[in-house]
Amino acid sequence: MLSQICRSGCQSFTQRLLPWVQSTTLSRSLGSRCLRSSLCTHVPSSNMDEDRVQPSATGHVRSWSNIPFITVPLSRTHGKSFAHRSELKHAKRIVVKLGSAVVTRGDECGLALGRLASIVEQVSVLQNQGREMMLVTSGAVAFGKQRLRHEILLSQSVRQALHSGQNQLKEMAIPVLEARACAAAGQSGLMALYEAMFTQYSICAAQILVTNLDFHDEQKRRNLNGTLHELLRMNIVPIVNTNDAVVPPAEPNSDLQGVNVISVKDNDSLAARLAVEMKTDLLIVLSDVEGLFDSPPGSDDAKLIDIFYPGDQQSVTFGTKSRVGMGGMEAKVKAALWALQGGTSVVIANGTHPKVSGHVITDIVEGKKVGTFFSEVKPAGPTVEQQGEMARSGGRMLATLEPEQRAEIIHHLADLLTDQRDEILLANKKDLEEAEGRLAAPLLKRLSLSTSKLNSLAIGLRQIAASSQDSVGRVLRRTRIAKNLELEQVTVPIGVLLVIFESRPDCLPQVAALAIASGNGLLLKGGKEASHSNRILHLLTQEALSIHGVKEAVQLVNTREEVEDLCRLDKMIDLIIPRGSSQLVRDIQKAAKGIPVMGHSEGICHMYVDSESSVDKATRLVRDSKCEYPAACNALETLLIHRDLLRTPLFDQIIDMLRVEQVKIHAGPKFASYLTFSPSEVKSLRTEYGDLELCIEVVDSVQEAIDHIHKYGSSHTDVIVTENEKTAEFFLQHVDSACVFWNASTRFSDGYRFGLGAEVGISTSRIHARGPVGLEGLLTTKWLLRGQDHVVSDFSEHGSLKYLHENLPVPQRNTN
Repeated sequence: MLSQICRSGCQSFTQRLLPWVQSTTLSRSLGSRCLRSSLCTHVPSSNMDEDRVQPSATGHVRSWSNIPFITVPLSRTHGKSFAHRSELKHAKRIVVKLGSAVVTRGDECGLALGRLASIVEQVSVLQNQGREMMLVTSGAVAFGKQRLRHEILLSQSVRQALHSGQNQLKEMAIPVLEARACAAAGQSGLMALYEAMFTQYSICAAQILVTNLDFHDEQKRRNLNGTLHELLRMNIVPIVNTNDAVVPPAEPNSDLQGVNVISVKDNDSLAARLAVEMKTDLLIVLSDVEGLFDSPPGSDDAKLIDIFYPGDQQSVTFGTKSRVGMGGMEAKVKAALWALQGGTSVVIANGTHPKVSGHVITDIVEGKKVGTFFSEVKPAGPTVEQQGEMARSGGRMLATLEPEQRAEIIHHLADLLTDQRDEILLANKKDLEEAEGRLAAPLLKRLSLSTSKLNSLAIGLRQIAASSQDSVGRVLRRTRIAKNLELEQVTVPIGVLLVIFESRPDCLPQVAALAIASGNGLLLKGGKEASHSNRILHLLTQEALSIHGVKEAVQLVNTREEVEDLCRLDKMIDLIIPRGSSQLVRDIQKAAKGIPVMGHSEGICHMYVDSESSVDKATRLVRDSKCEYPAACNALETLLIHRDLLRTPLFDQIIDMLRVEQVKIHAGPKFASYLTFSPSEVKSLRTEYGDLELCIEVVDSVQEAIDHIHKYGSSHTDVIVTENEKTAEFFLQHVDSACVFWNASTRFSDGYRFGLGAEVGISTSRIHARGPVGLEGLLTTKWLLRGQDHVVSDFSEHGSLKYLHENLPVPQRNTN
């Protein structure tokens, strides 16, 4: 038993629970203990986790296991289910239904203690947030079967030992155990186990056994309702189960038709009836499958249904029941739809998968895309999964167009940016007005569009069109493997790109043009602060695509999909490119499981001013790098000054310029040691300010500058200012960054300025693409082999053919 719990990741809990598991007297002592643990103690705390829900006006905190949990101020008028997953975080009253496959072990004899411990922990977390949790659980039959089998084996072994000798013990057969008898033997033990687990979190639990009559008899129904409400009021978790010891055999589902009638035949129907009866906000049904599929799970074409709507059941094929339990997926869906009609939101999810079962319940309540969500509100547009499929299909069609046709689309988009200038700027004005007071000044500047920006965009798009003539299908290598067997390596699109960007509507046409030129499908997820601008820019992009019938190749995600959910679409997305804050990039890199992420998390750019620098050059370069656009990722963040330049005219001129430009200076540790009255000492030498702030540090040599850059930089863009060519070349060769410059502003690190037309971002990765990523970075390759009945056996030691491996000339690239 202990090994099972350890395998489920609950070792610490096991250490607390094991003494009970070994004891046979706990079930007799739990009655008084449950009351003594009663309600949780409310203690004030000043160390609140800012990421948690803020406390209500009363501000009290509930604690268990030395971890504070803030009581969530939840209130909701019941009557209509939630329309979107993102609203589930507001659920106050929640029923969690644990299917037999979730509760029982794989051998169907005994309980999966590790999984149960994890579920109890999640329910306790939500309960201590101020929610009202109820459990509908299976498991009594399995628990009782384990107990009765043990008793039967023990009895048989004693009898046979007395009469037949030890040699016949191996031939003992265990009779088939009747389910109701197993339930009778297992109910008390199951409840004792739940009470022991909940007690670890200072939560009291209470058992309620029901039958169909308890819901259909009006007096019993009122009594049940009153009992449940009183338990919830006392902060007790009701654990409800059908009384399987007296329940009649299962009957066909004949009454799951309307909102007024539902019989309690299994725990699925019980959970639905209970949820509606108690006006529950959310019903979570945990089973042994990920959710509802459009065909039986495991089949080749089976796809998980993210959102299920009433009426969709006609398009679903139901498979067989789970290995244990009375209800199959069809019963779950019917019960879920019945609860949905009664105003309760429903999610069906997997409670057995070891990678997700430890947080499946809390993930659902947080609105994450887990399982199948039942909703009565259909979105106006396609789902993100459908958009991904459209982008894939549209991208493949785009790749088959002639280069001139793709260039024509991009030229048309460039024309639309200037022709529809007034409409674009009007939409952008709405975004700026709505963002006023909510966004910091640097972000507002990024959000703003202007006539000059649109003109620059149009010029950049025409550059992309010109460079795209031979991008897709370009031959990189040709090899004659043998006579009449020739191999080619050619460029092809990556597939479907997901580009996530913040506050930068000008990013949309740039990225769209690069995707079109490279033949990639594209999913765009912009920040809500730029929604008006993004909408019109996307419409213009689709208008341009329409001239060659590939309108669907570029999709703008307007649904309430969280970025983390988008990063899980590994079967639809081939590359994620984040463009935004360093925090956004880090979050995406963490969330993207199985999908490559191209980008940089920080733009900590350095400039080293050498002892042999020109005064005028150094001042101009520092001003342009820091002050021209301080919010950009290629803006200067740390200025390294050679020690010999301190208290010289060059140093004084740089400081005077920064003062005039109103740049706040942060002194590095060595620089501060040279000053009597220093500016504020820097908190970290690894800081991206994104504003008119600059760190200044002193170094003794070019090697020390390089070492500093490698230790504190982000491998983005680093510059040396010097008149000594040898020193400059040493710097250029030894600094390991994506972009390394000599006597040039950091702001040149840009796809447009590099002549790439535009960029999807700047990559500090060392694989595939590095630095400003333009058209070339959105291509990969494939191999084409053309032969005439060639087989490998012909090239064996005694075969008739020999490998030639001759390099063949490659067609010249069109550079016009």
